[in-house]
Amino acid sequence: MGEARHPNHPGELSTEASAAERMRDGDELGARARAIQVLQAAGVPFLVGGAYAYAHYTGIYRDTKDLDLFLLGRDVERALGVLAGDGWRTEHHPDGWLAKGFKGEYFVDLIFSSGNGVAVVDDAWFEHALPGRVFGQDVQLVPAEEMIWSKAFVMERERFDGADVYHLLRAVGAKLSWDRVLRRFDRYWEVLLGHVMFFRFAYPSDRDVVPDRVMTGLLSRAVETLKSGPEEERVCRGDLMSKVNYRLDLDSWGYASGRERDEQERGAAGGT
Repeated sequence: MGEARHPNHPGELSTEASAAERMRDGDELGARARAIQVLQAAGVPFLVGGAYAYAHYTGIYRDTKDLDLFLLGRDVERALGVLAGDGWRTEHHPDGWLAKGFKGEYFVDLIFSSGNGVAVVDDAWFEHALPGRVFGQDVQLVPAEEMIWSKAFVMERERFDGADVYHLLRAVGAKLSWDRVLRRFDRYWEVLLGHVMFFRFAYPSDRDVVPDRVMTGLLSRAVETLKSGPEEERVCRGDLMSKVNYRLDLDSWGYASGRERDEQERGAAGGT
């Protein structure tokens, strides 16, 4: 009992740091390290996220097929140019929230937003970044608050990041800037409430890492919706959480797209 498990297939979890590299050869790891080196040398600001930042916060390691680097939207073209100058093939993702750099068969993701357009990388990500080391290099890591914010909306049939959110809450919930978390989720407070309720179920002995004021505030907002009743507009906001799971609602059942409405409202509010 208590011994760390060795992952035998991609995605299996371990408490051993070697799990992040055991299934990857030296060329692939070298390509990831090279991307960090050339971007740092060129002075392109970026944050390391994905499995590497997740491991830093939680102590959970897993194999990953790529390296996730988070950038401000205005720096993406410059980053692509730096990688291209180093012999990488570059491309923009058709969904418009990330770009990719390929070194042969290996690649890194340059991410500047979430897939649903909600968790846009802004200056606050960098202001609150934490120092870390990846491939023996000093880097800045995506803040835990923003990692929770972006992962909270990933609810596809083939991928659900809820467990990542709960492991992050268990590991660093007591240290989080909950005021910033609440600001990030303000328009989407029900998503945060849903996740903290699942966290309370998963970790009943750790419920106190979510401050009482956060719980009472979220629950009070829920009570207010009971008083006000349902919205008049027939809308499905499920497409903010999944690109495919709610297509039937939009295409066949007459629901308006919650994602489209949200984009319009965020645009009217100046992108907030």
